[in-house]
Order: sequence, then C-alpha cells, then structure tokens
Amino acid sequence: MPESRTVALVTLGCARNEVDSEELAGRLAADGWELVEEASQADVAVVNTCGFVEAAKKDSVDALLEANDLKSGADSAGGNRTQAVVAVGCMAERYGKELAEALPEADGVLGFDDYADISDRLQTILSGGVHAPHTPRDRRKLLPVSPAERQGAGTGVALPGHGSGHEGEAAGEVPLAAPEDLPEGVAPASGPRAPLRRRLDGSPVASVKLASGCDRRCSFCAIPSFRGSFISRRPSDVLTETRWLAEQGVREVMLVSENNTSYGKDLGDIRLLETLLPELAAVDGIERIRVSYLQPAEMRPGLIDVLTGTDKVAPYFDLSFQHSAPGVLRAMRRFGDTERFLGLLETIRAKAPEAGIRSNFIVGFPGESEADVAELERFLTSARLDAIGVFGYSDEDGTEAAGYGEKNAPEVVAERLERVSRLAEELSAQRAEDRLGETVRVLVESYEPAEDGEEDGTTVPVGRGAHQAPETDGQVFLSGGAGGVREPAIGRMVEAKVVATEGVDLVAEPLGGAVEGGDDGGGASEEAGG
Repeated sequence: MPESRTVALVTLGCARNEVDSEELAGRLAADGWELVEEASQADVAVVNTCGFVEAAKKDSVDALLEANDLKSGADSAGGNRTQAVVAVGCMAERYGKELAEALPEADGVLGFDDYADISDRLQTILSGGVHAPHTPRDRRKLLPVSPAERQGAGTGVALPGHGSGHEGEAAGEVPLAAPEDLPEGVAPASGPRAPLRRRLDGSPVASVKLASGCDRRCSFCAIPSFRGSFISRRPSDVLTETRWLAEQGVREVMLVSENNTSYGKDLGDIRLLETLLPELAAVDGIERIRVSYLQPAEMRPGLIDVLTGTDKVAPYFDLSFQHSAPGVLRAMRRFGDTERFLGLLETIRAKAPEAGIRSNFIVGFPGESEADVAELERFLTSARLDAIGVFGYSDEDGTEAAGYGEKNAPEVVAERLERVSRLAEELSAQRAEDRLGETVRVLVESYEPAEDGEEDGTTVPVGRGAHQAPETDGQVFLSGGAGGVREPAIGRMVEAKVVATEGVDLVAEPLGGAVEGGDDGGGASEEAGG
C-alpha cells in the first residue's frame, strides 16, 4: 500500500449529494486518505454523479470524461497524478453495470451499498483490481411498505447520510465502534447511526440530512426507485451533527431530504419537525436554520407556525408545486390547483409577510394543453415567488409518465419552456423589487470584485438573506464598506437595508451606513471557522 494515497471528490447535483460527498470524505480521511481539491492532484478522482434528469446525467458523464482525460497526462513527478476515475452517486446507483459498460473510461462504478467500504473499493481499483459493478434494483423494495416498520427493520440497507450502524442496531447487535484518533476535522461517530463526515470547503453554510428516500409516486420522477423509500434520521443524530458543524464554523444549516414534510412519520410522530427546529436553532454558534424540499399537500398549520415564528428559523418555503393546472397535476400523481396554492401562500404571508418562497415547475408534460399553460401563467403572475425554476418535460427511464400518450412535440416543449422561463425571470425580478426598503439579515459568504474594482482590487462582501437559499435564489451585495471601515468576516451576520436590485439579486446598505466589524480584507475570522 502506498505511503500516501490522495483522493478528490467532484460533486454534481443537489445538496443531498454534497452531504454524501462529505460522508465519503469522512470515511476516506478516517482510513488515511489525503483529500485534495483538484482532481489532477489526486490518485483517484471520485465523481459524485446526479441521475435526476437528462441534462444532469450529461453533466455527470462530461465530468467523468474530463477526469479521465487527466489520466493520459498523469505524472507523479509534478503534473497530473490521476490514475483512476470512479463514479458514485445517483447515476452510478441508478444504472450500475449499464453505466460501466457504456462508459469504460470510468475505472469503477460504485453504488450506495459500496459506501461503507469506500476505502477498500478505491484501493482495489487504484491497485489495478476490478470491482464488479452492481445490477440496479428497485430500492423501494428493500424496506418494509409500512413506514412504522422501517426503523429497526434489520434490513442491512445502505442509507447514505445515516451512518453505518443502522442495520446492526436494528438487528439487536452491538454497533461497530467509531475509529479512534480520527484526523482533525472529521466528525466523530457519536452514536450507532452517526456518519463520519469531513467538510470539503470552509463555507459557513452546510446541509444536514433529515431523511433519505421518498414514498410519493409522482409519475415523472425516478428518484424513489434508486434512493428508496422514506426513512427518517433520529432527532438526536441530526442535533449531534449540527453541533459538530457549528464547531467547524458553520453558521447556517439547511435541512435536506427528498421530502422534509414527511419527517418523523416512521418514528411515530409526523409533527417531529415542529419540535426539532427550535432545538436546532438553540445550538450554540448556529445563526440560521433553513428547511428545504416541502410538499404543498403535506403542509400543516403547526409547521407553518414554527417556520414563521421561531427565532433563527428562516421563514423560507421551498414548495414543490410543479404545476397549477389540476388536470396536469393529477396526471403527475400530485394534488392541488391554482386557488389552493394561492391560499397556502396567503396563509404563509399572513404570518410572515417577508417570507421567502420558491418553487420548480415542469412545462410540456404529456397531455398539457395551451389552456393548462395559461393556468400556470396565471398562478405564477399571482404567486409573487422569490425564485422560480422552470424545466421542460423529458421522459425518464422507468417512470409512469414515460408510457403516457399525448406527448407534446419537442418543439412545443421548447417553446413553452422559453415562454414560461421568460415570464418567471420577469416575475422574480419584480418580487425582488418588492423588497426595496426591507431590512435583511445577510450571512456573509464571500467577497467578489466590485464593479469598478478591476484595477485596484476592490471587493464587496456577498451573502444571502433569510429568503435566499444557497445557489438557487440570488444573493445580496453589501455596499457601504469603503472609506477605511473594517469589512465583515465571512460567516458574520449583517443587518442591512435593501436599496437596489439586479434581477433576483439585491444590493443592501448595512444599517448605520457602514459594514460592521470583522477582519480587514474580508478574510474569514477564526470565530467564523473560515
């Protein structure tokens, strides 16, 4: 075995994949691997793929091919040292052997069942051995149908983000002990289900998994088939991981899963999220808790109350509407319509007028008519959403909708996508303008060159308000930090007044007319963990 083994993790897709990558990083670091940022400087480049839609799958394949190109110029004396490229993640799990055969450039294709032994798998591949790719299976069949029977079912099912002790504890066995003398920066496995984790960047924001899988059967979505049925993590494990992240300098935690509104249903309490959120918000060092992936049909009055009325819990609603025409929603195996959705938004804003609300929509679904598109446009125009994602429908392998008739022609889908996207861009920009004069609490995350700072290197602090999730909902650019005033450290919260907009982005002036204390030059402070 080589004295030093290096590995780089390249992550594509959603925040859930980012959590999985940090779990893999924790496992590898605990087994002596050195983590590096650049694939060219790694013995093994691990690409955490996305398998959701065609565009994401193409990006994943491109990333694997790009990493493979590094192998041709490998030179451990100083140039590229990449010797192997390995695919993990959703696309790898979803296609397994088929992906390995179609993409021989990947030296290995590993599924979720391989995560617990990731170090051994990579060492085998790096040493020139072959790890046989798996034949995909419907992971919904691996857990009991009844949610109440899933916790402690003794199934031995791999659940990324849940730690390695789930199946042992469930079977009544003594869980494996965590490795002793963990490297600095690796989360201790403080319970039978707590995962090892190693942060891959110094961002003051991190995601925490509430659950894995999904029990919904949306006709366009393949995710449950390869992510499996819904299973919650225990509140104590979520709290322990959040405390560890706070010790690492994290100031905002985003709770992720395929469906956060179902959290706790397999633990005997569908309202468990309502009691967990205040506990998470009370963790020392945490300044903001954000909940993502909410199902409109499952929103409860009590959950809305907690999301809009709890200190440090962002009044933020990532609602998965997908459409608003009732006929299209029924074909999608979903519920609701324009009036019900507008009623939900009215309820939220009555409790928190400045709440952030975002959603995604599919246009061109089989059977969708021009009248259905007009109904969607009516909803969007009235909804005043902060961020709107629009996607054109495409068939996904193994989904019910792939077998539907009445398919819209590709050119029709493309035209509707362009039209609704244009409307969405205009409406979200208008919603940003509605926030002029508002006071926002901005978490500083980076510094970017000022518009007129190309020559003198002037930078401005950039962050997000409570209504903006990472990477999807725009940013806030803070002004007023010039003239010798000290700039805020990355990870600092700044109160500011919105004075201008740039599309969905906001420009805000810190209250008092100047950016408040922190390190000069915008570097991360020790307090912020940067």
